[in-house]
Amino acid sequence: MTVFDFTLKFALPELEQDAAEYIEQLGAAGCDDAMIGVGIKGRIALQFSREADTAFNAVFSALEDVKQVIPGVKLTEATPDLVGLSDIAIVIGVSRQNVRKLMLAHSQSFPAPIHSGSTSIWHLSSVLQWFQEKQNKMVEQSVQDIAQATMQLNIAREMTQLDPSLQSRLLELAR
Repeated sequence: MTVFDFTLKFALPELEQDAAEYIEQLGAAGCDDAMIGVGIKGRIALQFSREADTAFNAVFSALEDVKQVIPGVKLTEATPDLVGLSDIAIVIGVSRQNVRKLMLAHSQSFPAPIHSGSTSIWHLSSVLQWFQEKQNKMVEQSVQDIAQATMQLNIAREMTQLDPSLQSRLLELAR
């Protein structure tokens, strides 16, 4: 078994709900391995250190535990996934400037950002894979696994936002 560190962020079913009322219930339901944050009205975040055989099992068991306690809660984000250069630098253990230099020097092979702008954003999993394959930079397997699991969960969550007819057309095109 491996310990996986990740955060799940949720919107409560009703904006007026006090997230603090769920803290005890979440602990009793198996979320005693999470620090719970309730800073924004109508939102709740759980930072897990969950032991499981795979990252996917860790994330999905945590998601099931939360949904059991708070029916109608909606996942808004799973992390670590979306990252900027500074985040990448922290995970890799180098400076932000070093990551930027590598990105510019290897623009053809470095993963394309999912958002380009004054602050570009990447999927952490894609960047970690690039560092392993192209720079021979070893990344702890549990970090790569959890980044992959949270990326897949975020993509799946976004897909549920699509119109069903558009969703099926996009899936056909992607094959």
